[in-house]
Amino acid sequence: MYEAKNFERLLGTDGFSDVLLRNHFTLYEGYVSNTNKIHEFLKPADVGTPPYSELKRRFGWEWNGMRLHELYFGNMTKGGSDLDIKSLLAKKLEEDFGSVENWEKDFRAIGAMRGIGWAVLARDVETGKLFNVWINEHDGGHLAGTTIILVMDVFEHAFALDYGIKRADYISAFWNAIDWSVASERFLAVK
Repeated sequence: MYEAKNFERLLGTDGFSDVLLRNHFTLYEGYVSNTNKIHEFLKPADVGTPPYSELKRRFGWEWNGMRLHELYFGNMTKGGSDLDIKSLLAKKLEEDFGSVENWEKDFRAIGAMRGIGWAVLARDVETGKLFNVWINEHDGGHLAGTTIILVMDVFEHAFALDYGIKRADYISAFWNAIDWSVASERFLAVK
């Protein structure tokens, strides 16, 4: 079935203790494990039963928990990188938000909102428009027909061990760890 990806390359990233990262990797591995377990438990003969229905509902939570973490860890790197202001992604951010600075302010504000979830830069596959959105609880808030370009985990497990309730400090640490080449590749991959 699915195998957890190894993100140990992130150990030693400034602003993220190795303890926090290892805990976060373990949590991610739980989503992978639970995605596989749901596959094992679902039996065609059980279609229409309450257990089958509940497992199907739970699948979205586990699957999105797995994939959102992969996207999150995947768009981070030790030392971070700079967004190339001449890149197509930067130009699109300027077009849709007025400036890269306006986009960043909006994205950070979403990440700073009260509650648990994810701050996401998504691109509408049909129109190409970029949106900053809040995804709540893994399985609520996704915009249908969009592709995720950049994702920031803002569940407490992503920062509380290192930052307590100082989410803004975590957001700054995350910002310094973004791998803009990955975000640009995701942007360019959208047709």
